[in-house]
Amino acid sequence: METQPRPNTAFRAVRLSMRLSQDEMAERMREAGAASTTKRTVQRYESGEIASPRPASARALEMVTRLPITSLGFPADADAMVVDDGRGGHDLEVRPAAIPGPKGAAQAHGGHSGVWLSRYRYYSSSRAQEFDSAHYVVILQHGDRLTVRSVHRPHTSLLTMDLAVDGSVITGTWVEETEAEGYYRGARYHGAIQLLAEPTGRRFAGKWVGFGKDMDINTGPWTLTFQDASTRKATLAKYEQAPGAD
Repeated sequence: METQPRPNTAFRAVRLSMRLSQDEMAERMREAGAASTTKRTVQRYESGEIASPRPASARALEMVTRLPITSLGFPADADAMVVDDGRGGHDLEVRPAAIPGPKGAAQAHGGHSGVWLSRYRYYSSSRAQEFDSAHYVVILQHGDRLTVRSVHRPHTSLLTMDLAVDGSVITGTWVEETEAEGYYRGARYHGAIQLLAEPTGRRFAGKWVGFGKDMDINTGPWTLTFQDASTRKATLAKYEQAPGAD
């Protein structure tokens, strides 16, 4: 039995976090060198109909979002997967194919989608002090996968998470590119995370693990707290500011 391609929630989450409409994303991509990009192109990226953008589009996507193509839900070898026609290649389309369907209520679509407050604590060895870092993030759910991207604010750190849900257990990876002008000068950190969902489904709590600048392994608490089910542009505009202290 054939089904539709799997939606690219990673790319959609990034677009929403930047508070761009599909038209506006297409315009930004054209300005970045992907001259043939239209709203329909963006729609096809998000639906999964286009699985791999052509090289010019991949470069434009990275320029516009400040993220590597792999963080946008596309393969790392996107350039190698296109057919060169002398104009930079074609987008690789996915034809309808058999994809395993949802398995029970645990994989209900969209259950955790919305705006959440992410907060974690870390120890800074160079400052001999603990700090809290907070971001408003957009979560999009498709089946048992959660895509998390920080709500875009110019010149601030970018947080991304890719998580899998298994009942009340949530496990995955995180990546943060720190502020270019901040204390860590645009350093990129990454690691793993495991969270437990509270019975209400409105708060996740757990711990992260990652490496420090001296390549030592660090850990600390991390929570995600539900804020708003809407991911509309007007709603996200309310969460563009930095989260306040508790």
